[in-house]
Amino acid sequence: MINSTFRIYGTQTALAVAKWAAILVPTAMCIGTLCALFLWLLDTVTSIRTASPWLLFLLPFAGVAVGLAYFWLGKSAEGGNNLIIDEIHEPGGGIPLRMAPLVLISTVISHLFGASVGREGTAIQIGGSIASGIGRLVHLDARSTRILLMSGISAGFGAVFGTPLAGAIFGLEVVTIGRLDYAALLPVAFASILADWTCHHWGVHHVIYHIDYTGLSVDHGVHFHVSLILLAKVAVGSVLFGLCSRIFAESVHALSTVFKKICPYGWLRPALGGVLTIGLVWIAGTNAYLGLGVTAPDANTPSIISFLGTNHFGWSWLWKMIFTVAVLGSGYKGGEVTPLFFIGAGLGNALAPFLGVPVDLLSAVGFVAVFAGAANTPLACTLMAIELFGSVNAVYFAVGCFVAYLCSGHTGIYLAQRIGVPKTRQPDLAQGIALRDTRTLNKSSFLTWRR
Repeated sequence: MINSTFRIYGTQTALAVAKWAAILVPTAMCIGTLCALFLWLLDTVTSIRTASPWLLFLLPFAGVAVGLAYFWLGKSAEGGNNLIIDEIHEPGGGIPLRMAPLVLISTVISHLFGASVGREGTAIQIGGSIASGIGRLVHLDARSTRILLMSGISAGFGAVFGTPLAGAIFGLEVVTIGRLDYAALLPVAFASILADWTCHHWGVHHVIYHIDYTGLSVDHGVHFHVSLILLAKVAVGSVLFGLCSRIFAESVHALSTVFKKICPYGWLRPALGGVLTIGLVWIAGTNAYLGLGVTAPDANTPSIISFLGTNHFGWSWLWKMIFTVAVLGSGYKGGEVTPLFFIGAGLGNALAPFLGVPVDLLSAVGFVAVFAGAANTPLACTLMAIELFGSVNAVYFAVGCFVAYLCSGHTGIYLAQRIGVPKTRQPDLAQGIALRDTRTLNKSSFLTWRR
């Protein structure tokens, strides 16, 4: 009897593994391939834009062209990342396959003409769109579709940043705040690792980040050392990282509302952001805040790599925030994450001398902590820091991400996220409520208080 039960269980497990392997292998490889193409195109258009600064003056027209494309062809694809998260919570109409090519082309256009957008949104939408299409093709049930969509998110994130472990956890963590679905752990990990492997095998390489601070005391034979004083200073800085996350997210949502009131035509709003960007370049006197901002021609120009060095940049993080809020609030396609890396690293660079923290360490903590607070994904961001910077400073990275997560409040860049476990005890926050609804509650509470 026992042997028969084990045989049945073993057969069912083998069939389930074979089924998911047959689904995930082509899904992850397709997503990894598209991410490789996307990253190659980004490098190409960034080089073109750098060599041709005059392209910036065409940004408003490029934004309108993309807006019209979504108006005519986008339909539900306009929902972007939030549509994918909503579909995971309540599978229904599915995610249109056209989302993948639309967002890929639109993001490349945004970068070609100088919009300060990222790339994670594109990768997530490519992953979600491909996963949804394959799910419909093989007629998956609602539960399996949910797992496949999370796997698609993980595959896109892991491949585009070269961080497969962070990608795996991100796909679980971004769906529900404070709760992970461990039933999907193996599929999301497999998809993220395979997509990243596929991307690398197309010859696409990611930027290598490096910090000198180790905190190791080899003279006393200590292989890992954490200074409590330094840890406390990092925690203080991380409170500001969390507040920065909240300001960024709320600014994007607020400006989007303002633009909708000013211009009722969605396809025309990007023109406002394009004109605003041109004006900001003139005011700032530099085009360093356009595009991704990962690298720069020299160490004196603000960029993520420059922030990890020894030079001090006081307000570059704020400039980047203003540039990014302007284009995202007006509807340009791309993502928030790489600009958040820039903002976080820049804020860490600015705070380091005042807190007495090594510049490269606090910049690296800010790099991931601001993103952790804005996306509500502290575990994924901690793993990302370890994958990008090494494990020696893992405690500082973890504290930075966890503190920023708590201090960012119940807000974020993905309004479709649901609250599984509230960060703080609030009677009006019911389990399962979406972040978009918390903003309505906060507004109602504010109006009640004013009365």
